[in-house]
Amino acid sequence: MEVLHEEMPFDLDFHPSAPLVVTSLITGELCLFRYGPESEPERLFSVKAHKESCRAVRFVDSGKVILSGSADCSVLASDVETGKAIARLEDAHEDGINRLICLTETTIATGDDEGCIKVWDTRERSCCNTFHVHEDYISDMTYVADSNQILATSGDGTLSVNNLRRNKVKSQSEFSEDELLSLVVMKNGKKVVCGTPSGALLLYSWGYFNDCSDRFLGHTQSVDTMLKLDEETLISGASDGVIRLVGILPNRIIQPLAEHSEYPIESLAFSNDKKYLGSLSHDKMLKLWDLQELLNGSQVVNGGEPVESASDGSDDDDNDDGMDVDMAPPSSKGSRSKKAGKGQSSSRPASDFFADL
Repeated sequence: MEVLHEEMPFDLDFHPSAPLVVTSLITGELCLFRYGPESEPERLFSVKAHKESCRAVRFVDSGKVILSGSADCSVLASDVETGKAIARLEDAHEDGINRLICLTETTIATGDDEGCIKVWDTRERSCCNTFHVHEDYISDMTYVADSNQILATSGDGTLSVNNLRRNKVKSQSEFSEDELLSLVVMKNGKKVVCGTPSGALLLYSWGYFNDCSDRFLGHTQSVDTMLKLDEETLISGASDGVIRLVGILPNRIIQPLAEHSEYPIESLAFSNDKKYLGSLSHDKMLKLWDLQELLNGSQVVNGGEPVESASDGSDDDDNDDGMDVDMAPPSSKGSRSKKAGKGQSSSRPASDFFADL
């Protein structure tokens, strides 16, 4: 199943219970689609949500509300039935918002172009945590519920661990040679895997974030997005347009799953039942793949023999570098932000936004 957008999409998210998928576009639009096994996705609405590019989108409140973050620095809550704006926080960040994730039923986190992370608590109707740890754009974030921490990657080439309970940066890695673009937590929380523009996957051992313990060289181009399939395997989306199944420790490209297009893959997401894998690319296309068919190898990938992989390390949990607990962040290597953007600010308080929501 596939549907063509008029402009390039940046992000997508599946509804937590209904067969709905939402996409956010470079024009600031939000598009909502209904999908089914027997037909192509049906567009339910397309609305102009933001003045500038809409880079991040998530369903919240059991799927009743769509939250979106934009280069215009705003966070918008939209009604899933109509697409109409419920509430808008114009000055959520001083710089353009690049990532938005859900932490719990009542908290979300946003990351901007200058490396700032904010956590919003809808119960308190306010911003409850702010982390100024990175020197460049926030490329990806994930929430670790067991330890109540946010892991974030950045264009400054570092990985950070941010403790919500103490409101402190618990650890930050040394600068890598590459920007860090994507991350997933694997091996029952023992490994953190980060994608890079060179195609290498950097593996960090939990508690030893100072430097990576392993480098997996299986991809030939930038790994822009990743999804955890299970504790042993992940699905990667790369700049060559190919979606791959990747094994972690042992590190190997298990098989190419599908070729979205010849253009870079911007985002991947699972449907709520994991029946479908959604992918977005610079070809402006949203594609919904039957995940089981992909894993069974029924899709054809052009030129697609399984890729040989190489690694310059192994599962080394005996890294000599201990955890950087509450250390000051290292100095910047300089900004390499790909998604710069400023927006209008407003005096409207965050409490009003969450009260409306």
